[in-house]
Amino acid sequence: MNSKPETVTGNDDQDLKSCCANVYQSDLARFLLGDSFHPGGIALTEYLGTLLQLGPDKQLLDVAAGQGTSAIHLAQRFGCNVLGIEYSAVSVERANEAAQASDVAHLVTFKQGDAEHLPVSAESYDALICECAFCTFPNKALAATEFLRVLKPGGMVGLSDLTRKTAEVPADLQGLLAWIACIADAQPLERYVQYLVTAGFSMQTLEQHDQALSDMVREIHGKLLGAELLVKLNKLQLPGTIDFGQAKTMARAAATAIKAQQFGYAVMTASKV
Repeated sequence: MNSKPETVTGNDDQDLKSCCANVYQSDLARFLLGDSFHPGGIALTEYLGTLLQLGPDKQLLDVAAGQGTSAIHLAQRFGCNVLGIEYSAVSVERANEAAQASDVAHLVTFKQGDAEHLPVSAESYDALICECAFCTFPNKALAATEFLRVLKPGGMVGLSDLTRKTAEVPADLQGLLAWIACIADAQPLERYVQYLVTAGFSMQTLEQHDQALSDMVREIHGKLLGAELLVKLNKLQLPGTIDFGQAKTMARAAATAIKAQQFGYAVMTASKV
């Protein structure tokens, strides 16, 4: 790794963040993706929690927490205290409602915030998790620096994210990928590593979980087929409009790209030295 990772900055950063937040909070996204908006679902979240050595004595920060599914599950599974940071005010409200309705209401809370300017004190968390969201941050270098700042010495960060080996997202996939999640700026695995190492982390775990991405795309394709039939029979009203023909074509193209290893999914952990 000879070059410093690039960052994306500019006046449209806030628009990009808002766009991504709107995708995740939409009812259509929930219909297609379920409660866990990332490949691997809760099972991969729990695995990442194990890698981070979570337990009742740990303070966990969940960055880009969405509507709270992962944070609540990790508190239930490991007994850790969790603060979820989410850019969307709507998602924060829904996440707090879900937490209060759970059996870990005393362990989990959510607040609005920006991953590039985390609203928490320095060296206040034992672990930090960020699932399928780091790729959406306009200034990834700044976000990685923030991750380091808020962790205690020896604290660990755990990322799961989409990886891309092609120079650009193919035009016939851009719609689907933005629709599944805002991943137009997904990076090669080594670039994610570079962001973390440059910030000051020491890498611990690097694993490819491409099958999780393949499974998610296949599940979405199946839901599209079922939803199209139900809509035609007037037995389902989707929250939003969708071009089923185009969506199915893009889903097939995505599956082909994943099989060709143009896209993948990775799990990474690193520690604060």
